[in-house]
Amino acid sequence: MKQTVPADPDRVWDGAAYGLGLIGTPLRCGGTWWGHAGGLESYITVSGVGPSGRRVTIDFNENPSAEEAFNDQMKLVETAFCDGAAAPGTAPTAALAAAPASATFGTGGLARFYDQRLKWKECTLNDGDEVGRELDEAGAACADVTVPLDYRRPEGRTITVAISRLKASDRAHRIGTMILNGGGPGPALDMPPYMRSVMGKAGPRYDLVGMDPRSLGRSAAVDCRGPSGTWIKSAGESRRSFDRSAAFAKDLADRCARTNAGVLPHISTRNIARDMDIVRGALGERKVSYNGASYGTYLGSVYATMFPGQLDRVVLDSSVDPTRFGPRLLAGTEGANDRALGAWAEWAAERDATYGLGGTRAEVLGTVRGLVAAAARTPLAVGRWRVDDTTLPLVLFDHLDTDEDQARAVLAESVRVFAKAAAGEGVQPTKELDEELTFLLTGAESVYGSGQTAIICGDADTPRDPESYWSDIERNRAASPLFAPLTRNVNPCAFWPVRPAERPTEVGGRLPALMVAATGDTRTTYPANQALHGLLRGSRMVTLDADVHAPYQRGYPNTCVSETVNGYLLTGRLPKRDFTCA
Repeated sequence: MKQTVPADPDRVWDGAAYGLGLIGTPLRCGGTWWGHAGGLESYITVSGVGPSGRRVTIDFNENPSAEEAFNDQMKLVETAFCDGAAAPGTAPTAALAAAPASATFGTGGLARFYDQRLKWKECTLNDGDEVGRELDEAGAACADVTVPLDYRRPEGRTITVAISRLKASDRAHRIGTMILNGGGPGPALDMPPYMRSVMGKAGPRYDLVGMDPRSLGRSAAVDCRGPSGTWIKSAGESRRSFDRSAAFAKDLADRCARTNAGVLPHISTRNIARDMDIVRGALGERKVSYNGASYGTYLGSVYATMFPGQLDRVVLDSSVDPTRFGPRLLAGTEGANDRALGAWAEWAAERDATYGLGGTRAEVLGTVRGLVAAAARTPLAVGRWRVDDTTLPLVLFDHLDTDEDQARAVLAESVRVFAKAAAGEGVQPTKELDEELTFLLTGAESVYGSGQTAIICGDADTPRDPESYWSDIERNRAASPLFAPLTRNVNPCAFWPVRPAERPTEVGGRLPALMVAATGDTRTTYPANQALHGLLRGSRMVTLDADVHAPYQRGYPNTCVSETVNGYLLTGRLPKRDFTCA
């Protein structure tokens, strides 16, 4: 090894074959890895010591002839060597290699996690456990999968990740296992029965698996015991309301530091992806299919990048731009939300006799703006609730994720209640509004907002100076006076007690996924979907001209979308080209 000869790139990469000998390739984190393919058509072995001193050996049972597939395989090799190792001149990151079950490590390896035997049990935990009861009634079973808390130290503390499985009822034509994620980030344990109904004829042919991501649901839940079920607040109409929202954000971060300091450094999408691969291995599957919406598209694309070759059929429904995911993920969505609010206002104006919010689009929008201004002067009294200008815009925002009549009617009823409150009438909230205000203004669902915040803050860094957020809001307030103060506001990550342990994943590579995108999506905007589509070679995108988020998983009434997705899940055949559903 003291003398090497530069390899001829044409000979090495064409056909991905090499003569009997070793080839050296520089690593992004320093040093060189050495591999041997030896001309054997179906075998590659790579062995060496990473810059961190960790011994790595990887055996592949495939030597692909396609350059793209070979590139993906080599990316896996570099990940195995470099994850957890510092690039020259930088501080070490806090992650172990994202290696599949076929990769073997030295002391403290992951084999015992991949090889664990799962103990299946009933899902119901107690009399009030509706999620467990519905899973049991559907015929599902639950299990706890043991994973390392810290993948740098797999021999250390462990946590459990909760999964549910609804086995394929058509066993004779079973296609395989599909892991589900509905976004949020939020729990996904409850998803299998519902998704079977959405998947049509494809549903009974899959083992459907729901997995609560670490920090959420039954998977080592993080509960900072905060005063709300969300980390999101609007900055409102003034500097004074911005300061209140900043105090709220800092308080939540401080609570998390006091209650969960030991686990926060290990909460991230990359670690959730590692957990997901251990789930795959513990289920005894060489490959799994995946169906993710919203945040679930980010998790799926990160998993595909970290573990190339482990996915079979993949559906990505309303996709996150992976270059923008993190604490500021809502910034830039103001335009889509303003357009959706305008469409709702037009709908409400056509029903002025019912809701009394105005007879034209402009009048309804004027009513909404007037209500926010009134809430800024004096919080609106709605039953036991007091709703100010940091909360009212969030109620509006929450109901703009679909253009379906039922959702629009719920928002119109809520706005009518606020209008009566602003007029000084004594009013009670509707059932839906009371449930939402309970979520937003009490700690009843603190565990949801806490776990979600931990993931988002653990994935990417964000500016720490609150003044930078105020400046950004003021720059954008004129263009979007209602939503810019919400989407660009300061959040708990600006005060988070730990920095992200790893750099965000650079998503990319070959992934022949079926993507579903809506032109008027207010959460993952259409350009965000296009961005991920451009990063995933071989993917196909079905566009729906509608104001809706996650149309496939929510069961949006469009036959073209549902039949296209379910047909792909049945046959594995992607559309030949991108197209639009009417």
